Amino acid sequence: MSLSRRSFLLGVSSLLAGCATSQVPPPVLSYAAVPDEEFPLAAMPLDVFPAELHRQDVDYPTKLKPGSVVVDTPARRLYFILGEGRAIRYAISVGRAGLALSGGATVGRKAKWPSWTPTANMIRREERYKQYAGGMPGGPNNPLGARAMYLYRQGRDTMFRIHGTNQPKSIGHAMSSGCIRMLNHDVIDLYNRVDVGTQVVVIQAETVA
Repeated sequence: MSLSRRSFLLGVSSLLAGCATSQVPPPVLSYAAVPDEEFPLAAMPLDVFPAELHRQDVDYPTKLKPGSVVVDTPARRLYFILGEGRAIRYAISVGRAGLALSGGATVGRKAKWPSWTPTANMIRREERYKQYAGGMPGGPNNPLGARAMYLYRQGRDTMFRIHGTNQPKSIGHAMSSGCIRMLNHDVIDLYNRVDVGTQVVVIQAETVA
């Protein structure tokens, strides 16, 4: 299934930035330290974390049902649909692998501090990945970060994930590897909002002939 950014936006109104509501606390609270995690998170330094990347409650008219997720790959933003024309907007980064998925999927599995196993291609390409051929345990050094949501299609794992990151400076940028990355603080928030079976729509840019 293929879905371009343009064709998706034909079904919704133009996006307008909205004011924060009770769905999203102020940044100083959204990105505060999280000491009760298995691997505690430090507070995000807001003075070096651009305001446009902060989690926000925004206008987002759409026909998708509340609880759905939209990944806008070209804009490098992810939306959790609240309903009544509102959504929570998160900044993301998208790796080359993430550019291969388009259209509909569902959250087939969720994991806290997930383990990570490099692909066979990654192991062949870079010697440093061989030590993780049997899997890398979850933790602060794991590239999947604090949470992962595994995207399925027709009951099968697509091998694409929405996940945290141990490279917060990558957020808002296109990356050379990985799927759909979020700040650990944000991916924990999203993880707590979505269920297994949640609808996910991935929008890709149209191919220019």
